[in-house]
Amino acid sequence: MNLAIGLAALTAIATTAGGFLAIRSRDRLHLILGLSAGLLLGLVAFDLLPEIFELNTQTLGNVPVVSLALVVGFLALHFAEQIFGAHEPAESDYGHDHKHSVNVAGTLGALAMGGHVFLDGVALGLAFKVSNGLGIAVFVAILSHAFSDGLNTVSLLIKSGHWTKRAISLLGLDAIMRIAGASLGTYISISNDMLGIYLAAFSGFVIYLATSHILPEAHSRHPSRLTMAATIIGVVAMWLIVGNIGLE
Repeated sequence: MNLAIGLAALTAIATTAGGFLAIRSRDRLHLILGLSAGLLLGLVAFDLLPEIFELNTQTLGNVPVVSLALVVGFLALHFAEQIFGAHEPAESDYGHDHKHSVNVAGTLGALAMGGHVFLDGVALGLAFKVSNGLGIAVFVAILSHAFSDGLNTVSLLIKSGHWTKRAISLLGLDAIMRIAGASLGTYISISNDMLGIYLAAFSGFVIYLATSHILPEAHSRHPSRLTMAATIIGVVAMWLIVGNIGLE
């Protein structure tokens, strides 16, 4: 089995683990989420972005094209959420009065979730075509994202009273779409310039998820001091891994 496809399949375990912990206990989840956000931010800053700027050196209006792609990726996920509501934090106190026209249990929400996890898989497949190191870096980002997805999906469905067999299938959709995306990414060929743009947009997705969902959820119902410490530990850990050990 291709490595990218096999690792995409493993993200299903992370999604299931997130869902299981959402059902069983949340006493320590704020620390896990804080650490996860730190790892994601460190991964993007120390590993993904340097690689992306090497893949594509083009500029537009005297600004690197990949920088624009990162902003577009960030805003695209933000705008998609405003329309579909596919990533609402499970515990967010400030989000209770904000209601989307379609929640994650709805058809459009399911399609939105399926679309973004498919793109996760494509990013994984393409990254491994550049190097194993970049592929592992993208896998770490997707793994953290998958855990958060499982946590948020299960928590939101239980709270909204939509925990049905149809809703459970959303967790299966997550795994299937990532595997399908990884399969496509593995077998298509694109130029380094286009790959840099795509991975920059993916980095925008990751930054958005870390700052707009994982961190707010981590801080929503717990004292922030320990969570902030966990986030700093995550960033420093990724700095040490990339700077001294490497992901190659």
